[in-house]
Amino acid sequence: MMGEIKNNVRVYLQPAFVICVLVLAVAGVGMSISMKHLGIVLQKEALPLKRSLERLDEADLAPYRVVVPKRKITNKEILKALGTEDYIQWIMEDTEQPATSPVKACLLFITYYPLPDRVPHVPEECWTGGGYQRLGSEDVRLTIQRTGNEKVDIPAKYLVFGPKKANVWENSVRVPNVHFFRVNGCYAGGREEARITLNKNLFGKHSYFCKVELVFNAGSNAPSKEQSIEASERLLGVILPVLERNHWPD
Repeated sequence: MMGEIKNNVRVYLQPAFVICVLVLAVAGVGMSISMKHLGIVLQKEALPLKRSLERLDEADLAPYRVVVPKRKITNKEILKALGTEDYIQWIMEDTEQPATSPVKACLLFITYYPLPDRVPHVPEECWTGGGYQRLGSEDVRLTIQRTGNEKVDIPAKYLVFGPKKANVWENSVRVPNVHFFRVNGCYAGGREEARITLNKNLFGKHSYFCKVELVFNAGSNAPSKEQSIEASERLLGVILPVLERNHWPD
């Protein structure tokens, strides 16, 4: 037994092995020094919002109103998995839409992450893990009207979900979902695009991302894709300028 231990120790004392370890150590130190010399920042600092999402002023959202009570996540495990406590989960109602409109009500779910360690909780995973199946997925472009004639195109995902174990009454239930990310001042249509945008920020001390998700009526009277996109553009045309001006970091 002692002989085997001595033989194993001799292996690690061989000149070739020692040289390899030293070369790797020097290379690691050199790379670290080189990155610092170039100004590359690997360890980002947390970047808080200018103003908490909960302080979003409802008066700025007309003709939309927030249906009370505002939803808060009470399950500690779900909140822990969400990875942030800076979020809003509001039911928005378009007061200009008739009561029978499938896009009159919308769940607005916004989550903010002040550190770019990961991009969690895309609806593709959250909804399928919550008893739904994905029935459709498509990359779309949202055209948002700015002040005057200015317009901006935002990449987004359009998804449709339905219950996995639907009874005869639930077979026609469809849940349209539109979501995208705000990453370091830019917009990204999905998780991979958000990660690529985060990785481009080599020299900044801070990085952040925020997921914006819109969920429309869950029922047999679900809106079409065209209705969902149009309703999303209308609501975002109101709320995005408020988020950009008062909440998201410059």
